[in-house]
Amino acid sequence: MPVGRFKKTLLLLSVAASATAVQADSFNRIASFGAIHNLPEGIELSQETSPEIIAASEDGNTLVYSDSPLEALGFVDITNAEKPLAGGIVKLDGEPTSVAIGAATVFAGVNTSESYTKPSGYLLALGLQTRAELARCDLAGQPDSVAVSKDGRYVAVAIENERDEDLNDGELPQFPAGWVTIVPVKNGQPQCDQSMKVDMTGLAEIGAIDPEPEFVDFNSRNEIVVTLQENNHLAIIDAASGKILNHFSAGSVELEGIDVKKDKKLDFSGKQTRLREPDSVKWIDDNRFVIANEGDMNGGARGFTIFHKDGRMLFESGTSFEQEVILAGHYPEKRSGKKGSEPEGVVVGEFDGQTYIFILSERGSVIGVYRDTGGAPEFIQLLPSGMAPESGLVIPQRNLLVSANEKDLIEDKGPRAHVMLYQFSGAPAAYPQIMSTRTSNGTPIGWGALSGLTADPTKPGMLYAVNDSFYANQPTIFSIDANQTPAKITSAMPVLREGKAAKKLDLEGIAIDGNGGFWLASEGKTSKDIPHAIYHVDRQGEIDRTIDFPKALLAHERKFGAEGITLIDDTLWVAIQRPWKDDPADQVKLLAYNLKTNSWGAVRYPLEQPKSGWVGLSEIVSHGDQVYIIERDNQLGESAVVKRLYRVSKDQLQPAAIGSSLPLVNKTLVHDFLPDLKSLHGYVQDKIEGFTIDAAGSGFAVTDNDGVDDSSGETLFFKVDL
Repeated sequence: MPVGRFKKTLLLLSVAASATAVQADSFNRIASFGAIHNLPEGIELSQETSPEIIAASEDGNTLVYSDSPLEALGFVDITNAEKPLAGGIVKLDGEPTSVAIGAATVFAGVNTSESYTKPSGYLLALGLQTRAELARCDLAGQPDSVAVSKDGRYVAVAIENERDEDLNDGELPQFPAGWVTIVPVKNGQPQCDQSMKVDMTGLAEIGAIDPEPEFVDFNSRNEIVVTLQENNHLAIIDAASGKILNHFSAGSVELEGIDVKKDKKLDFSGKQTRLREPDSVKWIDDNRFVIANEGDMNGGARGFTIFHKDGRMLFESGTSFEQEVILAGHYPEKRSGKKGSEPEGVVVGEFDGQTYIFILSERGSVIGVYRDTGGAPEFIQLLPSGMAPESGLVIPQRNLLVSANEKDLIEDKGPRAHVMLYQFSGAPAAYPQIMSTRTSNGTPIGWGALSGLTADPTKPGMLYAVNDSFYANQPTIFSIDANQTPAKITSAMPVLREGKAAKKLDLEGIAIDGNGGFWLASEGKTSKDIPHAIYHVDRQGEIDRTIDFPKALLAHERKFGAEGITLIDDTLWVAIQRPWKDDPADQVKLLAYNLKTNSWGAVRYPLEQPKSGWVGLSEIVSHGDQVYIIERDNQLGESAVVKRLYRVSKDQLQPAAIGSSLPLVNKTLVHDFLPDLKSLHGYVQDKIEGFTIDAAGSGFAVTDNDGVDDSSGETLFFKVDL
């Protein structure tokens, strides 16, 4: 069979497996451990910390991770996997790049390089229990990946000697070249004086004189598979002799149906031929291994590939993995011009007699779970992770999967880095809680950053949502069937102005007009030439009416504008997120626009007072004789306090003219969202932004995932009992 047809056949098999998989057992997240909890006294919580590569003790009760920014190894006690405990850190005199555990010894590669041209580092051996240094082997270069053989006899270290990406656009060669070091181990002690240096030059077609080994892994025969990411090459080494048994190109992939441009919209009509440029690699058995095709200089195939060690390609995922990421709302549009969802990490393990392959998407912040079939892997589920999963491991005897998520946004007051634990059981998958379907031509419906909800007044479970300005060039109204689990986005209708995608919108609220169209609230930012306004769209999504905010109101503008909209009789009510200049600090306006008299009015709403940050409104919805309002702080994780649903009786909504003394309404607490936001055992999401009540009287809420930008990308969608 021609190679092209072979690739297409494998892709079709993969898509078919995804569509027909029957899920009997699942993985679900059971705990998250913030790396900041390992910071000792005397180190500020503002210190960046990042669990990158992670390993587990033989009994599966202790985790050890490399923390490059902190120049330390971090320890986590998971004796009780649902309640991980801080185990503290061991400071190093260098930057740890990788960690592995053999018996009772922790092995870490430590980078001490003075510069790109003067790389240096060592292999550290540390007692797992005593945490005392046992030995260190000078590596004479910059280490990257470290692996221990299954029998504990060898440690392999990929000496990358990475290039300077700012020099000549990062093009190879840049010396010194890298290699693989093999260190024999006896009684847990590395035999530094018996180390072997395996020369990798002259193998690859790309940068042959400058190999940069990236990742190493052992099979049970003490054969080492090595990825040379920048060289787009793979090699197999015999650990005992240091002999290269085989080597071959990682090849390229013809990708169809991808987004290739960073342009604030989702367009999966692009095509590219991309080098695989694999990052991590794991043996599936003694003959097959799987690579994650993250890409680097000129590549990134957005998926994963299974090879036989003799060089045969056995399976190529093509775009099928990225399509699952898209369906779950985790596609990172800002990476479209580069490598998309960037699968970086790979984990392989056996659970209940079945071999599973886990693909970690660095930019999509999800983990794809596949069951090995010996042929095309069977897609099982997507797991939510913290931001940027860098590595993972399995503890099969405890039915556990672990991920290390490296991104720490302390400087941006965003989510911190985490280690997350997942359990394999017969329980149904808890995530995703909402996902999209495919169009008639098989293309996934792209979505993200859901910022407002409304419900069909006659069809229970029929909802509509809008996205915000993260997709400024693609404002959209999504139809949601909430009668399914997970809820399904069944269609996407563009918001148009004269037949083209409407510009200068920041949609934060949506309300059904009762005649097949919608009222939309746009938050507005005058400084960015985005008007504060209300828009009406017809049933085709065309804007046919614009209601600008009055000048008397805009005279007191602040950037936090309309966050929700609802229709009560002939009046549109708009929730303004935060106080403007003419508001008391603890009050915010609910604006009213009468559609019959074309007049504006307002009342004021009392805000909770935050311990830190600010509190504002995110949604307003009318139901019965009440209006329901989301009030939230801008805090996340353990700092989150106010994520609540309040109600105000409609008889209080007696608007006064803008500029006059506005009446203050009273509110009643209906529901605290914090337990819902903690239910999936991740960090508490900042933006609970959408709420509505359907025709059956059921409440539904949704979080805004910020388009997977400085966010884990998780969208929580759940039912609320009123």
